[in-house]
Amino acid sequence: MQPEPFEDHRGSDLSRRDFFERVGTGCFGAALATLLGREAFGEAPRGGPVGGFDLRPKLPLQPARARSVIHLFMNGGPSQMDLFDPKTELDRFHGKSHFEEIAGEVENPQSAGALMRSPFKFERHGRSGIWVSDALPHLAGCVDDLAVIRSMYTTNLTHEPALFKIHSGQEMPGLPSLGSWVTYGLGSECQNLPAYVVLDDPGGLPVNHTQSWQSGYLPPLYQGTRFRSTGSPVLNLQRDFEEPDRVTRRERELIARLDALHLGSRPGQSQLPARIASYELAARMQLSATDALDLSQESPRTLEMYGIGSKKTDSYGRRCLYARRLIERGVRFVQLFIEFQIWDNHTELASGLKGACEKTDQPIAALLRDLKQRGLLDSTLVVWGGEFGRLPIAQMSGDKDEKKSGRDHNKNAMVTWMAGGGVKGGVTHGATDALGMAAVEDRVSVPDFHATMLHLLGLNHEELFVLKNGLRDRLTGVNPARVVREILA
Repeated sequence: MQPEPFEDHRGSDLSRRDFFERVGTGCFGAALATLLGREAFGEAPRGGPVGGFDLRPKLPLQPARARSVIHLFMNGGPSQMDLFDPKTELDRFHGKSHFEEIAGEVENPQSAGALMRSPFKFERHGRSGIWVSDALPHLAGCVDDLAVIRSMYTTNLTHEPALFKIHSGQEMPGLPSLGSWVTYGLGSECQNLPAYVVLDDPGGLPVNHTQSWQSGYLPPLYQGTRFRSTGSPVLNLQRDFEEPDRVTRRERELIARLDALHLGSRPGQSQLPARIASYELAARMQLSATDALDLSQESPRTLEMYGIGSKKTDSYGRRCLYARRLIERGVRFVQLFIEFQIWDNHTELASGLKGACEKTDQPIAALLRDLKQRGLLDSTLVVWGGEFGRLPIAQMSGDKDEKKSGRDHNKNAMVTWMAGGGVKGGVTHGATDALGMAAVEDRVSVPDFHATMLHLLGLNHEELFVLKNGLRDRLTGVNPARVVREILA
C-alpha cells in the first residue's frame, strides 16, 4: 500500500516518510542553531535563569548578605602607607637608598629616590583600634564598620591595564565590568532606573575613559549608565513638548508593538533587544531618575553632613548622596569615580594626597553613617580602593626638591576596604612587609577580591560565567580564586 501523498507549501507531492525525514533534519538543525547562538551571544549563568537577557530580579545562587553595591573607586592609586598602613621603618630609614633592591619594580627609574617616610601622622581609632592617618579624620570615626584589607596586590603597575584588571578581571579592554557581571547574574529590583549606574566626576574621566563600565561581550543591557551630578541627570531624557499622559501612554504602547514585530523578524541579534529595552527604560526614567536625584527632598542637616555646599566636598558629596538615594530605590550597582587620576601622586605627595582626602573623606564617612542610620548598611556592600598602591621610596621632581617628592606605582601592595553587606566591621586583614613594599601575609589577589564581592551578593564566582569559544569565561578568570572569609561576619 502506497503512503498517501502529503502536499508541502510549494504544492509538490511529499510522502509521509519524506516528511518525517525532513522534520528530523530540521530538529537537528534547530538544535545546532541553538548551540551556535549560545556560543555567539553567551549563555545564562549556571544555576540561574535561562532563556534570554533581561534585568528582571533573579534569585542568587546561594544565600546573599548584600543586595546592592556602592563602589567608591579611587582612580590613580591611593598610597597605602600614607592612609591605612603605617610603617615605622620608613621613619627610621628615611633618606636611605633602596633603589637596587626594587629596581625591577619601578616604572620611572630615572626619578627614583631614597626611602621616604609618610608626611602624615597615624593614630588608632574606634573600639577596634584600626590605624588611620590624619589625612582621613572623618573616616577615622567609622573604622568599626570597616574591614581594611592591607594585603591586596595586582599584576600590572601601569594605569590602563591595572584599571582593566580591577574592573573586569583581566589586563585587556573589551571585557564585561564588575557591575555588568553583577547585573547579569542578579538583574535589578527596580525596573524604572538602570540596574548599573555610574556617577563619574565632572572633573575628568579615568585614563581609560568609559571602558571601566562597559559590558564587553555581554549585551549592552548590562553596561553602566552615566548619571550627571549637575543639571539633568541623563541628557535628552525630558520631552521636548508637553502632551497629555494618555497620549504618551498610547504612543508607547504602539511603539512597543512595532518593536516586537521588528524584533520577531530579526532573531539572533543580541544588540536589538538591548536597544529596545534601553529605549523603554528611558521612557520609564523620565520621572524616576529626576526624582532619585532631587536633593531638594533632603534635609539641610543631611546636605551639610555630606559636605554639599562646601567648595571642596560639594561634587563628591552630591554623588555619595545620589548613591544612597539610588540604592534606596532598588538600583543594584552604583559606581563613583573621582577626578582624573587625583590619587596619582607622583609629585607633591603631602599636598596632593591631602587634597584628594579633603574632597572625599567627609562625603564617604557621611554615606556610611547615613546608610547605617537608615538600616541600609546591612544590605549594601560599600567598597573603597584604587587600581594599585604606591612605593615606599620617593619619586623626585626634576629639581630634586624633597618637599616636592611623591610616590611611584606599586603593583605588589595596595589597600582597600569593605563595609556593610555581610562584612565584619572593625577588622584589619593581612599585612605588608616592614617597608610597605609588598603584601606578605594573607595576600588577597584581584580575583580573590572579586570572588568575595560576588559571594556576598549570593553569586558563586565559579558558576557565574558566559560560554565563549567553548570556554566558561568568568570575572575571576581561569586562575584559582578564593573568598576572603576572614572578613565576613
